[in-house]
Amino acid sequence: MNRTKKILVTGGAGYIGSVLIGKLLGKAFQVRTIDNLMFSDAALKQYMDNPNFEFIKGDIRNKDDVGKAVADVDTVVHLAAIVGDPACKKFPELATSTNKDGAEHLCLQAIDAGVSRFIFASTCSNYGKMLDPEGFVDETAELNPISLYAELKVGFEQYLVSKSNDSFCPVVLRFATAYGLSPRPRFDLTVNEFTKELFYKRKLEIFGEQFWRPYCHTGDLAQACLLMTEADRSLISAQAFNVGNSNENYRKKMLIDEILKQLPGSESSVSFVTKDEDPRDYRVNFDKIKKLGYHTSMDVPRGINEIIQALSSGTIKNPDDKMLVNI
Repeated sequence: MNRTKKILVTGGAGYIGSVLIGKLLGKAFQVRTIDNLMFSDAALKQYMDNPNFEFIKGDIRNKDDVGKAVADVDTVVHLAAIVGDPACKKFPELATSTNKDGAEHLCLQAIDAGVSRFIFASTCSNYGKMLDPEGFVDETAELNPISLYAELKVGFEQYLVSKSNDSFCPVVLRFATAYGLSPRPRFDLTVNEFTKELFYKRKLEIFGEQFWRPYCHTGDLAQACLLMTEADRSLISAQAFNVGNSNENYRKKMLIDEILKQLPGSESSVSFVTKDEDPRDYRVNFDKIKKLGYHTSMDVPRGINEIIQALSSGTIKNPDDKMLVNI
């Protein structure tokens, strides 16, 4: 196994990227990241003195920046994006220029530079609304994107896989909804946000309590990226893998119940609003990635506890900081 290969992480200052960098450096890889620091460089400061780490301030929409980033790189883990339905809805032009145009240019320049493996962080949102409300969707299910965010992810999945050849191994990872701590925390994600609001006993309105989503911890999502850097290409090339755990599908009402077990006395803060404003509804099967030896190390109840402990201890001093949300 080649421990000296160089890996480019796009969006390394972000929620998942900053966790992944730590894991890659821990494996003695050479790691380069490109990030435009939309949410500051705070998440990268702990890595700056590591001799195996290199930072490029740049934008994946800029071909010169990307050219520098992909030079002499073996593997790209592509995380840089306008992330989430609300952010893409609010900034559709930026989302399209980043998640489609920037991603496509990155792919082409990576191929031209001789990059052999390209790992793309996609989303389980691509499944949209399940046809069978009692079933599960897996990688063979028809994709049904019902937001700009998911449409752009599906489009680049198809573009990337079409570039597969004997010297270029593209891999698609469809992430479950993330939660948990990170060097760049986020509090606009369901588990983290709900836990924060109930920790402070604030009023919390829940829309669409009946809809299913899968959830996965930041560390476990990063671990899947690490796995794909080392997996046998014959087992992964031009394929999509759901990333998560089949036991970690929850309805929003179920999440609230789990939080209230750890924050008793907050029940009066919660109200449920019957509204189908967000029609996404998907319960996901994750058996395929398990066959590669992948398993998750965290579950939602422990993730809730992690957030509570961070808030209680003051590790996160201001969870309402606007830099900790994507819109």
